[in-house]
Amino acid sequence: MRALEQPEHRIYTYLTDGETEGAHLTYGALDRQARAIAALLQSCQASGERALLLYPAGLEFISAFFGCLYAGVIAVPLPPPNTAQPQRALSRFGAIANDAQPTVVLSTSSILAKIEGVFTQAPGLRTLRWIATDKTACNLADEWRDPAATCDTLALIQYTSGSTAIPRGVMVSHGNLLENSAHIDQAFEISPDDVSVTWLPVFHDMGLTNGIIQPMYRGRECVLMPPQSFLQRPVRWLQAVSKYKATISGGPNFAYEMCARKITPEQRSALDLSSWKLAYNGAEPVRADTLKRFAAAFDPCGFRPNFFYPCYGLAEATLMVSGGFVKDEPILRTMQVSELEHNHNSVVQVFDRRTNVRTLVGSGHAVADTRIVIVDPQSLTACASDEVGEIWVSAPSVAHGYWNRPEETELTFHAYLADSGEGPFLRTGDLGFLGDGELFVTGRLKDLIIIGGRNLYPQEIELTVQQSHPAVRPACCAAFSVEVADEERLIVAAEVEPRYATNLHSANGNGNGNGHSNGNGNGNGNGHRNGNWNGNGTSHPHHNGRLPLDVDALVRAIRRAVAEEHDVRVHAVLLLRAGSMPKTSSGKLERRACQAGFLDGTLASL
Repeated sequence: MRALEQPEHRIYTYLTDGETEGAHLTYGALDRQARAIAALLQSCQASGERALLLYPAGLEFISAFFGCLYAGVIAVPLPPPNTAQPQRALSRFGAIANDAQPTVVLSTSSILAKIEGVFTQAPGLRTLRWIATDKTACNLADEWRDPAATCDTLALIQYTSGSTAIPRGVMVSHGNLLENSAHIDQAFEISPDDVSVTWLPVFHDMGLTNGIIQPMYRGRECVLMPPQSFLQRPVRWLQAVSKYKATISGGPNFAYEMCARKITPEQRSALDLSSWKLAYNGAEPVRADTLKRFAAAFDPCGFRPNFFYPCYGLAEATLMVSGGFVKDEPILRTMQVSELEHNHNSVVQVFDRRTNVRTLVGSGHAVADTRIVIVDPQSLTACASDEVGEIWVSAPSVAHGYWNRPEETELTFHAYLADSGEGPFLRTGDLGFLGDGELFVTGRLKDLIIIGGRNLYPQEIELTVQQSHPAVRPACCAAFSVEVADEERLIVAAEVEPRYATNLHSANGNGNGNGHSNGNGNGNGNGHRNGNWNGNGTSHPHHNGRLPLDVDALVRAIRRAVAEEHDVRVHAVLLLRAGSMPKTSSGKLERRACQAGFLDGTLASL
């Protein structure tokens, strides 16, 4: 429809390095490319089958994705395998391929040249047909035939981020996509004049559904950039918002935190963020401190606190479940942690660290015809207002279940309340409560740490660890529990900032001599003294300009902070090299993978 009405209208613009315009797609060009790819898939008898989509950031993915929809092929978006770690890449890729049972793999010619030789050696992958869609002849578009899709026809399988288990594929239909796009359209109050900027990975539910599909649904322009370009230089995201006068853009909480911490005053001085009306924040816990820091940092750039739009969603519901009102500031609620730990909360008016309270950010109300209920996960009965329980969701956008997993589908997608028999509901696995209709997400049911009968939220412990010492790398901490002598014990793993020298142990010996001796001092101690050393035995090495790391002081700071803030003893502290924390392809922390790595000793500890 868009191609017929506005064939020359630009829909997608791609910034190759996050700054330079590399390519564009109009409705007409995208329609023709999608038809050509669809005709090729139809000639391969792929209709109704699964196709793995392995694309780098760029517009080729969009053409291939819509090509699958045009062909009646079920798209399976995945990140391109990392050929630098072929065995690890092959393990995950092979597991998903074995689960999805695809017949074709779609990618670019450059990607296929790198991976085809490796992956075709694996059993079960040799029979796949590998297609480079950037080589597809455009004249094939005339051979396309309408697949007659319905609302129940599967559009894609969205594989959730796996940890220690094989990822599960969420079956999303055309009807699910239409419903959720309508929900987003209504909740965001979108008009055709709106412009969005996104750096989110297209194989992730937020990046695909909100970043790619929703702009097409509403008929508005979207500017895309590679995720890596944002991660390398966060200012690129806000520069794009400023340059293109974007009204809609967002991402997980860590993105706002990175911008607040890493964008310099000089960089901020060139930004104009006054066009930004909706800065959505979802996919991970929304932190009140992050919102405050970001708003303060970018107030001179025209950013206002009411631009923030905290929201909640998950792949099993296609994407969006709840959100607020566009012109309102986020709703904050400050609560007693001691009360929250026993599955209910008590509101307090003033934040006071001495009273051990916590500020939660509301994720809005249920959108459109979505229904949210809070349920006791043991009794499966509805919780009272303001009481913490598992978040259950009922909506037309709830997906059809997990691919080839009938038992898990039954447990997760077909839940009923034990007291009233109402259902079916989607069990999200997230904990939260409803206060005056506002959803407050408090944690993850499976990640919940229970010690001494208390519910401890790992996200809060991780924030405490992050703030305990400057050597702890932000957003790179994991808190989890292990069983020791029939008791649950708290473990903390934390990456150390790269600016700290990480080949040092504690230095507590006594030195001989006065002042700095250029590495020639003698002393009794157990530290590695490879640099300047002063007379009291404290090492001050110069490892390419990096700061010295006092491991003992760092561990003490972490233990003390957790004990003071959460009244729990840390059984073990594991310090990790920067970049070694297990995370999903979309940047989410994998606590269970971290727990498994701690138990089997495979984490890159210092």
